[in-house]
Amino acid sequence: MVVIYDISGQSGTKPIALPYENGFIEGLSWAKNDRLLIILKISQKMEDSGTVRTFYRTASVDSTGHNAVVLFKDSTWVYENLNGAAIADIDLDDPNHVFIPLFAPSVSDEYYDTMYSVDVTTGKAQRFAYGNADTNDWIMDGHGHVVARIDRKKHPLEDYLKIFVNGEWKEAGVFDVTGGRGTGIVGLSADGTAIDRIVKVDATGTKGMTQIAITDLEETPVFADPHYDISDALTDPWTGRVIGVSFVADQMQVRFFDPKMEALQKGLEVAFPGMEVFPVSWTTAQDKVIVVVSGPRQPPGYYLLDRTTHVATKISQTYRELSNAEIAEIISYTYKARDGLDIPAYLTLPPGKPAKNLPTVIMPHGGPMSRDQLGFDWMAQFLASRGYAVLQPNFRGSSGYGVKFEEAGYGEWGLKMQDDISDGVKKLVADGIADPKRICIVGASYGGYASLAGAAFTPDLYACAVSWAGVTDLDKFLKTRAEDYGNDSAMISSWTRYIGSRFNDSDKLKAVSPALHADRIICPILLMHGTDDTTVRIDQSEEMNDALLHAGKSVKFVRVDHETHYMETADTRVRVLKELEMFLAANIGN
Repeated sequence: MVVIYDISGQSGTKPIALPYENGFIEGLSWAKNDRLLIILKISQKMEDSGTVRTFYRTASVDSTGHNAVVLFKDSTWVYENLNGAAIADIDLDDPNHVFIPLFAPSVSDEYYDTMYSVDVTTGKAQRFAYGNADTNDWIMDGHGHVVARIDRKKHPLEDYLKIFVNGEWKEAGVFDVTGGRGTGIVGLSADGTAIDRIVKVDATGTKGMTQIAITDLEETPVFADPHYDISDALTDPWTGRVIGVSFVADQMQVRFFDPKMEALQKGLEVAFPGMEVFPVSWTTAQDKVIVVVSGPRQPPGYYLLDRTTHVATKISQTYRELSNAEIAEIISYTYKARDGLDIPAYLTLPPGKPAKNLPTVIMPHGGPMSRDQLGFDWMAQFLASRGYAVLQPNFRGSSGYGVKFEEAGYGEWGLKMQDDISDGVKKLVADGIADPKRICIVGASYGGYASLAGAAFTPDLYACAVSWAGVTDLDKFLKTRAEDYGNDSAMISSWTRYIGSRFNDSDKLKAVSPALHADRIICPILLMHGTDDTTVRIDQSEEMNDALLHAGKSVKFVRVDHETHYMETADTRVRVLKELEMFLAANIGN
């Protein structure tokens, strides 16, 4: 639910809670100080195909929780758009309006990406700017002006950056977007003179930030870390302009380009040593700031910092019932893969137990273009509280460690990426931490795939395996993605690079698909999947379940009604943890 807190200091003011029961709340932003925008996600089964589709919409409500309205309430075309919530700009000069693009028919009846100005008090929309049949994205300036747009051609698959200068569109660059590549464009620079990009920096081999000047189109470097990729651009919550970057070493690191914001960040780091700490929201005057603080053994907490009085007041704390003694220690645990590559990993150890001969859970992350970090992880902490050691390996193909490390995972599903996970298991056993007869592999999404691949292709390593929403048949997964996005889409080009081609690599895809090798599995399997998952559809787990049953294997399949890919409700998470707790206790003890 959305909860609105009054921070004016008036005593006795209760928070306002706004539950939403028809879907999920995905995000929040203020259109102005007394008008809140709420991004909603709704899953709906289509009558014609029977498949589930996910729709995004934006609702607007005032700061008292009243006068709610859905944006685009008068638009026919919003119903033909999956995403009607991509807010491109909040106009500081006219805070009653925000700007959101929609695909809508033009005067020629072709569907173009069209920018609309939407009244946040009435929900009514007016066309503001036209793209064309290729327009894919827009860049605005925080004051209701279009600065640039990105047009995507499919043959060849390229993005064209076009900048709006003196009333005309000027081409500013052409970018190859095959195989998951992209423009890397993240927004307008803070001073409004350049377009900021996240790209590979040749000097470091990591993803850094550059700027394309609007006047002469010259591209210059802004920031790069020699060891870690930028994980995100930091943007001003009011203007949307790029004001800094973040990257993850072991913990999140934040760098602001503005000296005053960077001084604030350095002060926060001094005040909360050893913690991840950074501002997440602030007033336009920057006199009041909301700060989030977290650490390996401290769940995220939120503070209101008054910069005039220099007083920080705690607003809320996640997992506030947990005592410090109940939260497990997490340490860095880097090891060598069999080919000599260093594999960063994190090891969570059960409180009060020596790190020796422990029942162990291997927990590969999803993505796989993602990574784990040295921070509070609700799943790892739950498992540690039940007596298990938990290893989270950042196998090759994980993001954040440089382009070369990520590219080392291309086409390596079930192969070298899986070897990296297996080598982590062997290292734990060699170090005497893990009991070799009591190891289970547990994961979600790609991690679910890796868990089932581990059970199928290295059956001697694991006493059990658990998959939440895992991919099990790679060819079928790619086919479904193509049906959703088109064979010539950037999405399919990206998945082809990471996994392989349905047309050129069919034998390899079959060889590394766990559902096609259920006969090789010897350990018990727990499958869990949400019925409304549109990222990895539930038929992936259904096929795996059928294959295991046909092969006479031990399997339990848990369907979670109305849940998506992301375990978005408390009820789902509690159910998953209870199922996991029973399954692990039965198979590796605690």
